[in-house]
Amino acid sequence: MASSHARASKLFLFALSIVTFCLWIHGSVQSQIYFPNQEIRISDLAPLTAKSRNASDVLATSLEIIFNDRKVCCGKDSALEDSVQAADPKSLKDITNKLQGRHLLSDGRPIMVTVEYLAPASINVSELMNMLIENRPLLMEWNSHLYVVYGIVFNQTISQDGGIMNAIYKIFLLDTRFSEVDKRREISFDRLTDDWGKVQGLLLLKAAAQ
Repeated sequence: MASSHARASKLFLFALSIVTFCLWIHGSVQSQIYFPNQEIRISDLAPLTAKSRNASDVLATSLEIIFNDRKVCCGKDSALEDSVQAADPKSLKDITNKLQGRHLLSDGRPIMVTVEYLAPASINVSELMNMLIENRPLLMEWNSHLYVVYGIVFNQTISQDGGIMNAIYKIFLLDTRFSEVDKRREISFDRLTDDWGKVQGLLLLKAAAQ
């Protein structure tokens, strides 16, 4: 038994040395190391479904998933109830204007809602990744429809001098028009096959007590 473990350990160390050598050769020759298909995914989102397929109901349900606090959003007596109902669900900029700022909880305590609009041409990959790492989903408008962003797939390149470049090529989305048992609820936007020109932008949202 001991000899079997010893042989297994030697084989593991030999394989590890080969991998290390190959990475070193790759880094020396190419001046970079490539890590494809890296994934970040939020797995514990509330399983909420919009009351109807009306854009206003989709917005309210999507925001309720994102904020994950019913006192904040978005049902009866929540801090953002009236603001969400007043917002144009087909305009991320109007949603931003309606939600941004100071609001009151039902017990009178103030909260500050911050909303950052990311135009398609100026989306910061690192910022998007950090949001997901912190388990903070985002709102995305694609082809004039709202989705909850809950994950990404990206390729990472590390240069010899330590520089890191991340390239997102897939975005995981929830469509709150459909329930968890419907396969149409979870879809993805693929940068290789889908038209980025049909993406209207993303919203980063946060609520904090004042």
